[in-house]
Amino acid sequence: MPSMHTPPLRVLLLGATGTIGSATERALVRQGHSVVCLLRHPPARGNAQAATTHLYGDPCDPDTWRPDACLSQGFDAIVSCMASRTGSPQDAWQVDYQAHLYALAGAKAAGVAQFVLLSAICVQKPLLAFQQAKLAFETALIDSGMNYSIVRPTAFFKSLSGQLDRVKRGKPFLVFGDGELTACKPISDDDLGDFLAGCLTDTNRRNRVLPIGGPGPAITPLAQGKQLFQLLGQPPRFKHVPVRLLDVIIRILTWTGKVIPAAARKAELAKIGRYYATESMLVWDAVAQRYDADATPSHGDQTLFGAYADWANGAPAPARGDHAVF
Repeated sequence: MPSMHTPPLRVLLLGATGTIGSATERALVRQGHSVVCLLRHPPARGNAQAATTHLYGDPCDPDTWRPDACLSQGFDAIVSCMASRTGSPQDAWQVDYQAHLYALAGAKAAGVAQFVLLSAICVQKPLLAFQQAKLAFETALIDSGMNYSIVRPTAFFKSLSGQLDRVKRGKPFLVFGDGELTACKPISDDDLGDFLAGCLTDTNRRNRVLPIGGPGPAITPLAQGKQLFQLLGQPPRFKHVPVRLLDVIIRILTWTGKVIPAAARKAELAKIGRYYATESMLVWDAVAQRYDADATPSHGDQTLFGAYADWANGAPAPARGDHAVF
């Protein structure tokens, strides 16, 4: 791997409390960097990395990024795994865009040399508010003049773990359409954290937008379901949900949302669900107008089916929180 041959860097990590942020924190420490995590609140007992230190502040508050605040300690780089929790328009523009913009302005003023951003591969076709917010900050970062790496991962293991309990309880695996409308190359938290940390020293990843997936071929939801049934020793059972049902739900919630704000929020979540039901998480070939698995790079050695095997044998599946769909 080409390297800048720099000494260990002093890194400010954003979003360290999420599963990907935690994996990135471990990778940064493993690669020899000095890591400081910006947190809103002290971590739960036992969740903190002994080799890292903490600063406290709200990244959505511009005062956090004053020259005499968190950046006053001096950093070589910022690595951000920070993202909105729900993907709702208000949350997305506040966190995915504005908080990052505050961080970028503060970093430039403080002389920080490098910014590594965890984005998402779905910004290739930005139809939703959170995608537009992420893409807007990507543009600001590229235009900033700072050295950057923008990492756009494919699907996460966490996002594809939601039907394990359903299948264990004897329920069918839910797929949209025929189950082969979409495909992805899932990447584990640890492999993604390793890739993000490696952006600090690999010159081939500097000033680039970097789509990245996990090892192995692209897999469809139908293939995911078949593998789960096989691991659990059950005959495959699928329930095929028509995409048009989501369209009806979205129309009803959008109409209701004109008078009931909660319905409007649910309509946005339904739009997110429809997007992932119909769009592959792979590199988009704009010329051929298709997703291209072969053009989607791979990194790491952990596979989704390996994780399925671990979970089927009793290992705890990741908590999905606001990302739960099923």
